[in-house]
Amino acid sequence: MDTVMGVTLAGGFMATLGGVLAWLLAVANKRLYVYEDPRIGEVEELLPKSNCGACGTAGCRNFAEELVAGHLEPAKCTVNSREMNEHIATFLGVGMGEVEKRVARLACAGGRHVARMRAHYEGLGTCRAASTVAGGGKACDWGCLGLGDCESVCDFDAISMNQYGLPVVDSAKCTACGDCVEICPKALFSLEPVSRKLWVACKNKADGDVAELQCEVACTACGKCVADATPGLMKLANNLASIDYTKNELASRQAIERCPTGAIVWLEDGVASRGKSAKKIIRITPLPVMAEA
Repeated sequence: MDTVMGVTLAGGFMATLGGVLAWLLAVANKRLYVYEDPRIGEVEELLPKSNCGACGTAGCRNFAEELVAGHLEPAKCTVNSREMNEHIATFLGVGMGEVEKRVARLACAGGRHVARMRAHYEGLGTCRAASTVAGGGKACDWGCLGLGDCESVCDFDAISMNQYGLPVVDSAKCTACGDCVEICPKALFSLEPVSRKLWVACKNKADGDVAELQCEVACTACGKCVADATPGLMKLANNLASIDYTKNELASRQAIERCPTGAIVWLEDGVASRGKSAKKIIRITPLPVMAEA
């Protein structure tokens, strides 16, 4: 009898406890429930799901949330086609917005046919690994190492290595995701609006004669570009020319014409043009390793 009573009491206690817990869960679910706009999932399905971060958010899901909240515009997704972004804008009943296309640009033109090596590097075939061994062996401490980390990390096949060991960016494919910017140990890549056509394709801060000895297309800080550009557009600092892009509307090809090495270029549809005075480069074979002094 006592056993039956014990089982009955235990069963009753468990049933009561289960009921109380179920009630608590129901109350918690009601009070802690967070409404999610169903449009978020629908918009996410219309995005490329590349999660590249070019839009400025952590991924496509976050971007969809910002779109539905009205904090961003569909055009901020540079991976999507214009047609798909227009579809998203129509679905949400908002304007598509306008965002100037940005592309990755390399501040180096020193391929192995014009830039010297001070040592031959042997080891793990990545720029990051090479840069930890005496800077990678290139005579120019700021120069591209040419081992293709940027090409490997690009998910959009927008970067390829040319015959001289320099990365070439396909502007049509580039989404400005920034992966190449992050991976380059020499910090040579930056994301630039396509309207910025005047470009300094060099980061060498050595003295002019030293810079040109290391690389035939290095900026020698001769100042001709600064003198020829619209006043205030360019300046020299740390043996290197730079451009004030807040005055980008004043830029013209005039600034590149007298550059003796061709370090200052004019970019049109991703193709770099050198000035009339730039020395002609006809060599296609690598330069020899520099002899020790």
